[in-house]
Amino acid sequence: MGHRKLSSPRRGSAALRPRKRSREFLPTPKSWPVIQSNEPKLLGFIGYKAGMTHIFMIDDKQTSPNYGKEIYVPVTVLETPPIIPVALRAYYINSKGEPAVLTEYWGDINDKLMKVLSERKITNLKLDKEKMKAKLDEITNNLDKIIALRVLTVTQPYLVTSLGKKKPDIAEIQIGGGSSIKQQLEYALSILGKEVPVKNVFKEGQLIDINGVTKGKGFQGVIKRYSVVELPRWHKHRKGSRKIGARGPSIPTPSYTPQPGQMGFHRRTEYNKRILKIGEDPREINPAGGFVNYGLVRNTYLVIEGSTIGSKKRPLFLRYPIRPSWTPQSTPKITYVNLASQQG
Repeated sequence: MGHRKLSSPRRGSAALRPRKRSREFLPTPKSWPVIQSNEPKLLGFIGYKAGMTHIFMIDDKQTSPNYGKEIYVPVTVLETPPIIPVALRAYYINSKGEPAVLTEYWGDINDKLMKVLSERKITNLKLDKEKMKAKLDEITNNLDKIIALRVLTVTQPYLVTSLGKKKPDIAEIQIGGGSSIKQQLEYALSILGKEVPVKNVFKEGQLIDINGVTKGKGFQGVIKRYSVVELPRWHKHRKGSRKIGARGPSIPTPSYTPQPGQMGFHRRTEYNKRILKIGEDPREINPAGGFVNYGLVRNTYLVIEGSTIGSKKRPLFLRYPIRPSWTPQSTPKITYVNLASQQG
């Protein structure tokens, strides 16, 4: 093969391996940022992906060449009905030097929410007031050992008519800010069993990270999964052309080789996505006829700059940025929102 190059660029990415299916439909963050705030607040929220549209806005990033000019921006709309914190978990460092749950305190739950949680088969719903009081005292008496407080929150998907499900999504959300653990504890107790809207967690213009699961594409071959070059089709390739040639040596260490397997439905994190708008009037964002494969937004919504991972109707976990690339100094000024029909 004198005509063949002796080397060629690697096809596909060797990153993010193994490429297997996500174990959770709604993944939660593995780490949490430290924010500077006088008041305690939740560090995350849960929304449902509705679809995409485009807007025109005044570019307010001072390092941008279009600063002060009107620009075209594709955006993603997330529907964010209020979440309900139902339980409080206190974390401490155990004898092995690892974070562990000290105890779990459940707040008062109304009958409607109790019925919904029972459908989800939550085992801790047989709440004894005496036991709960003892657990709250345990938290209060060990504030010096506690390193973090998190609330167990449930969503209200039955408020989103297009989802077609009643069982809530459940996730842990850490509490940040404040001057002490005691102040965070008082905040957590004040919101247990009550609805928390997204405007009490995030504000317009800030950056967030998005945890979610990408679109699933099933079991795929190396041509689609890694974009390798198809072998030439001639009579000696009777074993197929849509495959790799040589897999490379396995001694002393296995080399990277594209293989067929699962493509999509992977847990991923998108960093530094900007919230351009938090709206409460769905008429300001709903296109004529609704979003394709979703329908009409009927609750509070977020407008996120750019695209986001996942298919429509998929729950996404929104978190304060753990490594912000820049700090917006103003609220974006939107001059136009496209409300044209997306049907056909």
